[in-house]
Amino acid sequence: MAFPQTRMRRLRASAGLRGLVRETELRAGHLVLPLFVNEAPSGREPIEAMPGVERLSLAEAVAEAREAAGLAIAGVILFGVPEHKDEEGSGAWDENGAVQLAVAAIKAAVPDLLVMTDVCLCEYTSHGHCGVLRGEGTEARVDNDATLELLARTAVSHAHAGADLVAPSDMMDGRVGVIREALDGEGFAEVPIMAYSAKFASAFYGPFREAAGSTPAFGDRRGYQMDPANGREAVREALLDVQEGADMVMVKPALAYGDLIAAVREASGLPVAAYNVSGEYAMVKAAAAAGYLDERATALEILTSLRRAGADTIITYHAKDAARWLAEQS
Repeated sequence: MAFPQTRMRRLRASAGLRGLVRETELRAGHLVLPLFVNEAPSGREPIEAMPGVERLSLAEAVAEAREAAGLAIAGVILFGVPEHKDEEGSGAWDENGAVQLAVAAIKAAVPDLLVMTDVCLCEYTSHGHCGVLRGEGTEARVDNDATLELLARTAVSHAHAGADLVAPSDMMDGRVGVIREALDGEGFAEVPIMAYSAKFASAFYGPFREAAGSTPAFGDRRGYQMDPANGREAVREALLDVQEGADMVMVKPALAYGDLIAAVREASGLPVAAYNVSGEYAMVKAAAAAGYLDERATALEILTSLRRAGADTIITYHAKDAARWLAEQS
């Protein structure tokens, strides 16, 4: 029936009624906290473009993980900040690398917290690209197939350290299948892969590149990351990763890509992660610092919208604050 018999406002009249019919749930267990693990021996280094986020020594990374666990956050995802880089990015699979040591230390300290690892070479290469190069100078290009074995070696090193889940973010074709085969061959058939399946060449990554020191020395990543204009291609990428053995798929960034979170979820049938990236976080922090908006209300609205779009898991730099805010609401 139409108005006046039907009045949609009836179920909005009180907090109790709104809660009774709320369609989308957001809780700390849906969130994953990114951590930048520094090879520096001690302390915390603030990241100017990301207020409240720091590069962490091993001990401080463990402390952050303990705090995340205490807030009932689902897990952490680790990014390495090495002291030395080379053309191949060999620090990515170093058994004594920042990520490998942090995985082992966090799992020893907080065994029930999920520890995930980003699998890529960009933080470790001297040129800042996500794979090894073919060619010389500014004409060099990332060699997709030569990169695959190095990514697999990195994922296996993370599994040996105790990672609960590995997450390749490089956007090389075929890497999920190669990593799956390598993990299985090393006795890690139970370690799941969360593929960065639809990772776009986005303007929202700027603060992350400062945090991880991963800005390309030349060119850009549009030759392997996706064109933000392409939606059907994102679904195709996800389905290819499903065929290669991905256990979860991801859409990155998140805020401007809710349509693709929904499309990938429907098409893939797998759990879907959304990465609420550094630039999205920095925008909210900057606007809140200027008094233009309420950080708490804005962040929770964004995270809820990603859940509504279909994200099962949200990687977000707001994870700790969001967990506290949600606890206060309950």
